Amino acid sequence: MTGWTAYALALTLFVVSHFVPRLGDLRGRLIARVGRRAYLSTYGLVSLALLVWVVSTAARAPFVELWPQTALTRWIPNVVMPAALILAALGPGMRQPFTLGGRRGATFDPDQPGLAALSRHPLFVALALWALAHLAPNGDLAHVILFGLFAALALAAIPIFDARARRALGPDAPAFFASTAILSLRPIASPAWRQANARALAKRTAIGLTLWVVLYALHTPVIGLPPTP
Repeated sequence: MTGWTAYALALTLFVVSHFVPRLGDLRGRLIARVGRRAYLSTYGLVSLALLVWVVSTAARAPFVELWPQTALTRWIPNVVMPAALILAALGPGMRQPFTLGGRRGATFDPDQPGLAALSRHPLFVALALWALAHLAPNGDLAHVILFGLFAALALAAIPIFDARARRALGPDAPAFFASTAILSLRPIASPAWRQANARALAKRTAIGLTLWVVLYALHTPVIGLPPTP
């Protein structure tokens, strides 16, 4: 199997794995059979394995340079990734059910939007930032396809989930969107918001920065390339 063939196969299977469970409510039927926790754990491990395969085959694909790597472009992931991982830490269990990682069945209160005031789709924004930040220093064709696809999927998911929220909330949708944002730091300037959310924000920020330190340390042994500019 050639480098491009293996890469195309891995990329195709990764993308397909994220759409097939939605066909014919396969995801719902599997959850009903094995339970939500077992399904999500298995699906997460499969997705992670496919992601590792995609990244490894991208590294082995024939090198076709579209733009050169420079010291400046290598700085971009180092600057962006702490913020991206803090956003990623905001997502799991968010009291906003209309997003990836949101707490299912949660009732959203627009008067107390919580961390959703900063971003109602923090995991999607984090994924887009990760992909775009890594696109800059990786100007070869295989990685441009890889990171460009991830960024496109993350950004395309946001209006899809927002449309679901509009349908589900009906007349309450305007209040939902008025109290949340795709990405905003404005709530931090509000004393009332800080009083209600400072502890949760500090905890999630600490988790995100810890994750960044761990991933930074593992970048060279796992990916094979040092993250330093």
